[in-house]
Amino acid sequence: MNRRNKAGRILVVLGGIVLFATAAIHGAAYATYLSPALSASNLPAFLQAALRAIFLLVSSDWIVIGVIALLAAFTETKLRKVLVLVCGVAVLVQTGLTLAFMGVFVGNEMIGLAALLILCGGLLFQKMPG
Repeated sequence: MNRRNKAGRILVVLGGIVLFATAAIHGAAYATYLSPALSASNLPAFLQAALRAIFLLVSSDWIVIGVIALLAAFTETKLRKVLVLVCGVAVLVQTGLTLAFMGVFVGNEMIGLAALLILCGGLLFQKMPG
């Protein structure tokens, strides 16, 4: 394996770790803060259920994207670079949307960092000699 592919793989792994950590923090925040606060609120039941679902779906989305990026990074296929770049762009789009709707906070910074790490890693990948 050449140095560029190795560096790309390291960056994708770091991006995956950041995504997994963000998902874990999101899940812990759900259990610790959101769920009790929703139960005590006067929001209609369908809005409580929707907010719970969205909160958990976002963290599961980050886990799936991280797994796909890691699998692609460690598999020698023609689509490796494309898959990793698509995963990075997906997280970057989520970062932009959360910035637009919620403003700057540590969660945006974490997923933005993960997106940049995955994108940079994907850009470093080269074709392996046949």
